[in-house]
Amino acid sequence: MLFDALLILAPLFLGFAIALTSRKTMTVIHYGVEGLVYFILVLLGVGLGQMEGLWAQLGVMASQVSVLVVSLLVLNMAGLWLWHRWQPMSADASDLAPPPGYRRLFLSALKPMAAVVAGLLAGYFLLPALPLVEDVATAGLMLLLFLIGLQLRNAGLSLRRLLMNRQGLGVALSLTLSSMLAGLLVIPLLTIPWPHAMALASGFGWYSLSGVVVGDALGPAWGGVAFLNDVLREIIALAIIPLIITQRPAMAIGYGGATAMDFTLPIIRSSGGLACVPVAIASGFILSFISPVLMGLFLSFAS
Repeated sequence: MLFDALLILAPLFLGFAIALTSRKTMTVIHYGVEGLVYFILVLLGVGLGQMEGLWAQLGVMASQVSVLVVSLLVLNMAGLWLWHRWQPMSADASDLAPPPGYRRLFLSALKPMAAVVAGLLAGYFLLPALPLVEDVATAGLMLLLFLIGLQLRNAGLSLRRLLMNRQGLGVALSLTLSSMLAGLLVIPLLTIPWPHAMALASGFGWYSLSGVVVGDALGPAWGGVAFLNDVLREIIALAIIPLIITQRPAMAIGYGGATAMDFTLPIIRSSGGLACVPVAIASGFILSFISPVLMGLFLSFAS
């Protein structure tokens, strides 16, 4: 049922409805979000490690991830390029911040993958079958969404200003539409039902969400595919943002997906200047809301 599939979104909107004033509380929430992300990713790895026939499926999963990543990269860049051609945007090269330390950022981007691998090895070699892993991961995800809703509401950002940011809205919609087109493209390539493909294309880089939501609905193998697809988006974004942001800022910001408002924001700021920051925050914010809605919608049609 659609209602059941979208029920997991309730904590996100509940958190967004609550206004907080305590900076100490927000600091606690920040560290709570960070800890929950890694906890959920470890559980995702445990579920993968305890899956029957894991090693036989790894090659298939690798090919599925490759098809998804390449299809999304090509079509996302094409869609964002069209938006840039229609509504050109300029970076502010005169106001660049010091580089944030790309090596450190790349290493940080690998941490989620390390958490999943650690869980996978523990689930395969050490832990007995844990029937409640998926339930615990889902509960952790719902708590995470609630805390993220609190963060979004209390980040000092005006919802009206974010939604009225023309470039940010255009970038988010361009990425969404091109991702949906990529989802349709991979249906015959992966020979999977259309709800599966469209849900996989709707993560927009939010790997802690997509891995668990897709894994709960379609099984741990597809949860692993969703996670890898989205974490690789983040890693690729870290590499390409400095290369193209001065000439094609919308393409650089947009490919970062939902991470443009947090993880990839320092590189966007240092490579593109202050003019790119509001666009990145607006597009990342919008995609953070669109992603769970689309995944819940598509997965409601999955058998």
